[in-house]
Amino acid sequence: LVLVITTTTITMKSKSTPDPQRQLMIKTKACQRLKKEVSYYEQEVKENESKLKEMKEQNRNPHDIKKFEEVLGESHMMIPDSKNRLEQALSDLAAYLDSAEVKGLETNEWYVQAKELLREESVAVKDKSEDDDVVEETDVSQLKEGEAF
Repeated sequence: LVLVITTTTITMKSKSTPDPQRQLMIKTKACQRLKKEVSYYEQEVKENESKLKEMKEQNRNPHDIKKFEEVLGESHMMIPDSKNRLEQALSDLAAYLDSAEVKGLETNEWYVQAKELLREESVAVKDKSEDDDVVEETDVSQLKEGEAF
């Protein structure tokens, strides 16, 4: 009779702070994906509107037209939701780029892509070299009393 005893050692990574470079990549890719999603929904709405117009011109079955209008309505509802998620992801990315965690990553490819994406989407990101005390003035002299700007 032979008795064999084996031991297995399992090492687990400690839950330390995540790698800033990896987090930057994830946040940038999420924004890119959401931007693409918004454009797909907008394209889908345009295509479905033209298809619905064509169905009406061809005097198709009213039931088919009604169902397709419902599909178009669902597509319309997805655009604001996708835009809100994109805006949230972009503001999260902008805040992350402003954080101390990404200090020193300015030459990283994901940092460059993130800055470009935010520039394209016109999301203001504080640059470390920019003056933080910039104040913009709005001319309200042309407004009538009680009128909002």
